[in-house]
Amino acid sequence: MQEKQATIYLDNASTTSLDSKVLEAMLPYFKEQFGNASSIHALGQTARVAVEKAREQVALFLNCKESEVYFTPSATFSDNLAILGVVRVAQKKGIKPHIITNVIEHPAVLEPIKHLEKTGQIEATFLPVYQEGIVKVEDVERAIKSNTCLVSIMQANNEIGTIQPIDEIAQVIGNFRGPKKYPLFHTDAVQAANYLDLNVEKLGVDLLTLSGHKIYGPKGIGVLYVKQSTLLEPIVFGGHQEAGLIPGTENVANIVGLGKAIELVKSSKLKVQSLRKLRDKLIDGILKEIPQTFLNGSREQRLANNANISFKGVEGEALLILLDQAGIAVSTGSACSSGSLEASHVLMALDCGKERAHSAVRFSLSKNTIEKEIDYVLNVLPKMVEHLRKISGFKV
Repeated sequence: MQEKQATIYLDNASTTSLDSKVLEAMLPYFKEQFGNASSIHALGQTARVAVEKAREQVALFLNCKESEVYFTPSATFSDNLAILGVVRVAQKKGIKPHIITNVIEHPAVLEPIKHLEKTGQIEATFLPVYQEGIVKVEDVERAIKSNTCLVSIMQANNEIGTIQPIDEIAQVIGNFRGPKKYPLFHTDAVQAANYLDLNVEKLGVDLLTLSGHKIYGPKGIGVLYVKQSTLLEPIVFGGHQEAGLIPGTENVANIVGLGKAIELVKSSKLKVQSLRKLRDKLIDGILKEIPQTFLNGSREQRLANNANISFKGVEGEALLILLDQAGIAVSTGSACSSGSLEASHVLMALDCGKERAHSAVRFSLSKNTIEKEIDYVLNVLPKMVEHLRKISGFKV
């Protein structure tokens, strides 16, 4: 009997595997050290120490104060808190707040902004990203108004991996803001953490979102960095935890896991150059060996692990299924919207058309990806594309 092909996991933008060192750090807090971090007895205080150690680990990574690090149930919660929390403070000033974002943001940013706009609570500007998938700094500058309370631009996109000029945008915002507090600047850095510099002083942001399960940590834990001078209103009520901003008993094991994972990111960044080489081998191999294929997003300004490619004449989901049957896990876009039949809002924003958007597949590598796996993908992929094109009647 033939041995089953081990899964080649190339969907790391959706979630990463849990690092064994992270699991090891977490295990005691599921059983032996199970205390509530808000309790004053010994078990509770052991849990509190663990939480504060993780907070220190995150603060060191971001180059910020420990008091500026807040643990949340997820990156989606962090994004919502950043947006809704800022708006609620701004509304008290008696003016209708204005928010600037862009059309390829994660739904965790787009949906709360659209909700606030639809319900008449804010004005919103959704900036274009053009064919490269990058926001133009001058567009941000032109969009800022006297009532702009927040600019939210993700550091790197989850579908096409394009990297935004965050520090340049921060400069523009700072020039407009002067001695005023507004506009504030938020970035969703969930996809960027493994590969880019997240020093908040260099980035110039007031709010920043992180996620545990994108950095080889656990699911169900996120971070929101809040610059000390930034005022936020809570969006959930019922407890004192995290300075009253995120009430609810702390998930100590997950917080410990996130802290350990973020501590390990430094060592994984040493592999970025070799990872980029593997990504380029994958991209170049597909574009060379399979005609009528297109790379989506900027070739240069993209994450080291991301390759989003459209295969003309092929349905992306059909290709995903064939790859899955061959033991290769990929995505047709964001896992958060994979249940939707709509074309990716990110790819549609590149003005590439519905056909190209529906034929896209995202390959996202990890620190564990090896060249042998890329070779296997390049070996089996052309035959799959050829097979699907024959079925559809597409002629190259």
